[in-house]
Amino acid sequence: MRVLVVEDDENLRIAIAGSLRAAGFAVDAVGDLPAADEALSVNSYDCAVLDRMLPSGDALHYVRVRRPAVPVLFLTARDTVADRIAGLEHGDDYLVKPFAVEELEARVRRLCRRVASGLPPVLRCGDLEVDSGRHEVRRAGVLLTLTGKEFDVLRLLVARQRTPVHRADLIKEVWDPFVDPASNVLDVVITQLRRKLRHPPMIHTVRGFGYRIEPA
Repeated sequence: MRVLVVEDDENLRIAIAGSLRAAGFAVDAVGDLPAADEALSVNSYDCAVLDRMLPSGDALHYVRVRRPAVPVLFLTARDTVADRIAGLEHGDDYLVKPFAVEELEARVRRLCRRVASGLPPVLRCGDLEVDSGRHEVRRAGVLLTLTGKEFDVLRLLVARQRTPVHRADLIKEVWDPFVDPASNVLDVVITQLRRKLRHPPMIHTVRGFGYRIEPA
């Protein structure tokens, strides 16, 4: 599994890269967003670990605009609820500094497993197309703009189309196994997906269980 680390603090960058290599990952480590952009354009990664605030810009804004086709883990000292929500909306995970190396390794491994899940790169459900390679979603040929979490939830639903997916499974796969299944984070994403997918509706509520997607 190959990981890209983007961290401007040289000592921390070396330490993170070293710990991940010791855990069995292949690691490329760079210090700014232009270097990250270049690395992502020429190499294939299973996960990217980005320091949130870099001299070359806010990595959250970079991910929102660039939309790299790999899971993203943000590292940051910013720990407000608003910062965490923004990070989880536009990335795939969010780890606050200081952190335990073991936790970083576990989170990176979980994100890498998501890439290695064996699903085909392009999933289709009726006129809906989910392209994991390009991190793009189209309905009836129209490109939709989704957040990272919206993309991940939709991809999982389409991968299991016509089958009800339990809300606890969706939260565990897309957010974190420690997030309360009763949390409304999933419901917010489903509401936004329904709005963006427009009519006719595709995502259906399975009362008392979860959600199911079917061709319209």
